[in-house]
Amino acid sequence: MRIQLPIIRTSSGSHPGGRSAMTCRFRCGDACFHEVPNTSDNEYVGDVIAGAIGRRSMMQAAAVVTVVAATGAGAAVAAPQARAAEASSKTSTPKGARGLRFTPVAPNTTDAVVTPDGYEQNVVIRWGEPILRGAPAFDPENQTAAAQAGQFGYNNDFLALLPLPGECDRQLLVANHEYTDEVLMFRGYDPANPTRQQVEVAWAAHGLTAVVVEGDRKTGKLVAVPRHPLNRRVTATTEFRLTGPAAGSDLLKTSADPTGTKVLGTLNNCSGGTTPWGTTLHGEENFNQYFANSSRATDKRYGIGTGATERKWERFDKRFDVAQEPNEVHRFGYVVEFDPYDPTSTPRKHTALGRFKHEAATVRLTADGRPVVYSGDDERFDYFYKFVSSKRVKHGTSRAVREHNLSLLDEGTLYVARLTGDSPAIEIDGSGKLPSDGEFDGSGEWIPLATATADGAVSHVEGMTAEEVFVFTRLAGDKVGATKMDRPEDIQPSPQTGKVYVVLTNNSNRGKTGFAAADEANPRNSNKHGHVLELTERWNRPESTKFAWSLFLVAGDPNDPATYFAGFPKDDVSPISCPDNVAFDPYGNLWISTDGNQLGSHDGLFGVATRGERRGELKQFLTVPTGAETCGPIIQDRRVLVAVQHPGEIDGASVENPASVWPDGPGKIVRPAVVAVWREDGCDIGI
Repeated sequence: MRIQLPIIRTSSGSHPGGRSAMTCRFRCGDACFHEVPNTSDNEYVGDVIAGAIGRRSMMQAAAVVTVVAATGAGAAVAAPQARAAEASSKTSTPKGARGLRFTPVAPNTTDAVVTPDGYEQNVVIRWGEPILRGAPAFDPENQTAAAQAGQFGYNNDFLALLPLPGECDRQLLVANHEYTDEVLMFRGYDPANPTRQQVEVAWAAHGLTAVVVEGDRKTGKLVAVPRHPLNRRVTATTEFRLTGPAAGSDLLKTSADPTGTKVLGTLNNCSGGTTPWGTTLHGEENFNQYFANSSRATDKRYGIGTGATERKWERFDKRFDVAQEPNEVHRFGYVVEFDPYDPTSTPRKHTALGRFKHEAATVRLTADGRPVVYSGDDERFDYFYKFVSSKRVKHGTSRAVREHNLSLLDEGTLYVARLTGDSPAIEIDGSGKLPSDGEFDGSGEWIPLATATADGAVSHVEGMTAEEVFVFTRLAGDKVGATKMDRPEDIQPSPQTGKVYVVLTNNSNRGKTGFAAADEANPRNSNKHGHVLELTERWNRPESTKFAWSLFLVAGDPNDPATYFAGFPKDDVSPISCPDNVAFDPYGNLWISTDGNQLGSHDGLFGVATRGERRGELKQFLTVPTGAETCGPIIQDRRVLVAVQHPGEIDGASVENPASVWPDGPGKIVRPAVVAVWREDGCDIGI
């Protein structure tokens, strides 16, 4: 396996895997320690739709149970790391599905980006690197908001690579900057008393970056091109335009914006998507953590607290104080559309796609050219959605065509998902035991919430106006009986098959007192490792209101009989925990990045075959440094990109006491960054 730079050090402390308390504080405002916002009694879609699907998997599960019984309940089971190392040493010739022919990386706790043998890597761009004209070099001891506004932002998440016609070997990289870790950014940071300068730097470190990158023809190396005319930063103080059915609503008007159509900034952008018309979409996720002093039930449903926030931004701008500006919080939690080809454009927040903790916004076109956007609500027991536009994509490059396509997500119908199992309830006992038909699967429906047209909007939810549906979308989902999910993260339709893959990261509250019991979609209590569902829209049409669902992957240690890898033999797969962002490669394989690994090793990137005789074969391609999360995977023919987010985010870490020294080594501040990986022989990835 190959490691970025010299091996710097291995992780230590009590959190080699799993999410640290620091992550909970700065990314999602301790969401997992707060009362679950969804207190409705809707059906719950859970964790491990375990051992299931097909006679082949039944036989494998029976074999595992037999082995466990033979060794005894107290027998030691080999650690996932040891098994993976043993498996990778059996042969020097990588085998696998096309695109996955590499020797899998063994689980590890190395403070580096670790890749397979025969692969090289480089850091494409780090936090603080200047990209705009006049921006100074990064100086961690003298940070200013003006400097940060011209530099690459913090905690890169979603990535998109777009073509640059006419510029040889160059592409346009777009990155989200989800949130800031002030204790890892500023020496001597006092969480109880942040300074105005620190707060303003953090505002400038949020948002989006567009930066041109150039590839090396002899290798897969990718480097940023500073001062290119298309380079751009969007921050927490950039002006945005609110569009769609809720724009101008009284619910969105503030003292600074009595029109309800303009808002400053975008916050907590997590995963996103690209559009066929050349823009990028970005989901505002844990926006609740930035707003203080709420007392409303609608805010409680979104996890907005009653007291001060972690970052104390409300001390420096009253818009973050709900008691002073009650509607400002209603202006966050949307899908943002960004035009990276026009540096003068105003980014948009599309209210027609609903307001919730958006994770991803991925697009599939109908046969007649209308975009359908899938998005998850990343919260325990919340829902996943799709929006079907009523307008068709136009082709061309004129300004009129561009403006038309930028309005595609303002008219159409917003839906939420409800899933139903097909086995008798008595056969679902919470243990993960298969029902008599040998699989966990069922049907589903998309329930309409509201429809927006050029002439207005219509609610399909009794007791709620259309504006209320689009602003309080979670409450609308509650009312129509949507199915509760375990932190719906990325949702990706396959470009080859049209099947839709829904990633559920985890939810350890499954089956606890006061929470929903098992059902066919939740057959095993406690879900700390997460799973992936595979949906097939009726007639394979994305606008359909019916679908079938089945289990594709149940994460965890393959030694656990409740795990499942689409029927593939479990002694030939890598252990995986907490799937998060996903992407497809040119061969139809699904690549999965993880967040919060609960198996004692670092997070990583995995590829899994979705078709053919090797369907379910899952292999680990890389791991990320101590405390980091793997984000934003992009899989090209000859290059893989990942965003290494929040390296060093371990409890007790600080600038003075770093838990990681990636990417620049001892004596340097830890910095989130984008990494490119390629084969050292110049051939295609995994071939």
